[in-house]
Amino acid sequence: MRTILATTTALVIAGSASADTVALRVLGQPVGSGLIQQQIEQPFFETLAASSDMDAAFDYLPDDVAGIPDNDGMRVILTGLFDIVSFRGSQVSRDEPTMLGLDLVGLNPDFRTGRANVAAFLPAVDTAVQARFNARVLGVWPAGPQVIFCVPEISGLADLEGLKVRVGDQSAAAFVAQFGATGVPMPFGEVPQSLSRGVVDCAITGPASANSAGWPEVTTTVLPIALQLAMNGYVINLDSWNSLDAEQQSQLQTSMDGLVARIWEYSEELYQDAINCNTGNEPCVHGTSYSLTAAPVTEADLAAVGSALVGSSLPAWTAQCNAVNENCEADWMATVGAQIGL
Repeated sequence: MRTILATTTALVIAGSASADTVALRVLGQPVGSGLIQQQIEQPFFETLAASSDMDAAFDYLPDDVAGIPDNDGMRVILTGLFDIVSFRGSQVSRDEPTMLGLDLVGLNPDFRTGRANVAAFLPAVDTAVQARFNARVLGVWPAGPQVIFCVPEISGLADLEGLKVRVGDQSAAAFVAQFGATGVPMPFGEVPQSLSRGVVDCAITGPASANSAGWPEVTTTVLPIALQLAMNGYVINLDSWNSLDAEQQSQLQTSMDGLVARIWEYSEELYQDAINCNTGNEPCVHGTSYSLTAAPVTEADLAAVGSALVGSSLPAWTAQCNAVNENCEADWMATVGAQIGL
């Protein structure tokens, strides 16, 4: 980790902002994660100084270009090496499990529900992040519904028995374990090679990210049943935030609110198009056309996902989260739990 951080420091120190210009370093989503990073996030930060009217310079670097694993986002923001980090919620939940309460398996079956649950629990997440990582949450957005891609042909969740499945977090690991599968945490960039070499048999991600990363080249089947929405977002180091004056803070937060709102919309636009692209159907506007087999989504599998919240993902998460945040379960039950009638 020290070597990575030292190397990245050398990469990002370059720049010639004037003494009066605020210089903020931004660690972005991996380029390989797809169009949200390529079409929305990177252009936003590259033009943010002008669009926000801030006297600022934003030095943006995707984490896979920097050589930093996507599960190290919260550790990076704590060091202050980068001022703003675009975090991947599932991946960083090992360090801040409170984050996972936004997107447990079975919690967010659609975008509308996801928006409501994020609004309810985000203040608790921000409190935990400020206390443990000296950072402030600037916003949260979904990469899109997470589905299952497999090398062996499968016809439903029951066929996961005995398989190794790449998962993003413990919530997903607990879910696939119900079907006799082994959840394997793994950074996004390592997945295609791991699938092709048999390190894992299946992997979970959004259809658009899978398309951009070429997963359909090394798999045969997709089970298009939404397990999670893959909440990601932005944090800023508190020292960096406090170094801004009130006007700069307002300018930055207003701009970030606009970015987050745009990604919510774009994520929903991409989902069905990517499903079409991965399975060789039309219209396929944004991605590469492949010929994966789409396994049928049965009523039994839908029921399994619907019951997973209470049956596996919530109990597994609360045990993990309460160990580092004693208010975790109580805060969730008082907000999201009350909202959904638990």
